[in-house]
Amino acid sequence: MENLNDLIIQKARPLPVIILADVSGSMASDNKIGILNNAMREMIDSLKEENSLRAEIHFSVITFGGDVMPHINFAKANEINWVDLSANGTTPMGKAFEVTKTLLEDKIIIPSRSYAPTLVLLSDGIPTDNWEDSLNELLSSPRASKAFRIAMSIGAGQDGKIVLKQFLGDSELDVFEAVQARDIKKFFRFVTMSVSQRAKSVNPNQPVSVSFDDSDENLDDFEF
Repeated sequence: MENLNDLIIQKARPLPVIILADVSGSMASDNKIGILNNAMREMIDSLKEENSLRAEIHFSVITFGGDVMPHINFAKANEINWVDLSANGTTPMGKAFEVTKTLLEDKIIIPSRSYAPTLVLLSDGIPTDNWEDSLNELLSSPRASKAFRIAMSIGAGQDGKIVLKQFLGDSELDVFEAVQARDIKKFFRFVTMSVSQRAKSVNPNQPVSVSFDDSDENLDDFEF
C-alpha cells in the first residue's frame, strides 16, 4: 500500500509581502506619488506571473498619510487590481507600525503555515507621531523579528533615514535612497526580484542574494 503522505497534494504556503507606504501630502510634490503608483503596479503585475508549488505570494499595502488604513487587505497577488494611491495629510508612521503588528499576529488572516514575511517601508519624511515604542513593539513580535525588512528613503533627509534604519534593525541591507524617479522603479524592481527568488527557492524562509545593482537594467532615465 502506498504511503498516505504520497497521496496528499501539498498546498502552496502563503508568502506574505506587506508594504508600509507613506502617502502624506509631501508625496504629491514632484509627482512622487504618481511614480510610486506606477512602480507598485508593475511589481504586482510581475508577481502575478509567478507560479510555485511551495509558495503563493500574498500582498497587503498599509498606507499612512493623515490616517492609517489598509489600501489592500491581505490578498493573493494574482487577485489584485491596483487602485492608485493619493497623497495628503501628515506622517503617522507609528500608527502604521501598530496596524502592521496587528496584521502579522492575526493567525486567521496570515495562517501559521505561512513563510516569513517581507516587510517594505518607504517614506519621504520623518514621522509626525510617537513612533519609537510602536516600532519596538513591532520588531519584538515573533513574525516581524523573522521578517525580511527593506526600506526606501524618498528624499527623507538624515532624520528620516535614521528612522528607516531602525526599522531595518540588524539587516545586512542599508536604507535605499531614491534621489530621482528611476530610483523608485529600481527599488521596486529589487523588491520584485527578491520576493520572486524566495518564492522559487527550495526553502523560501532562507535569505536570497539579490543586489540593488541587479535591478538597474532597462529603467527609463527620468528625474523628479
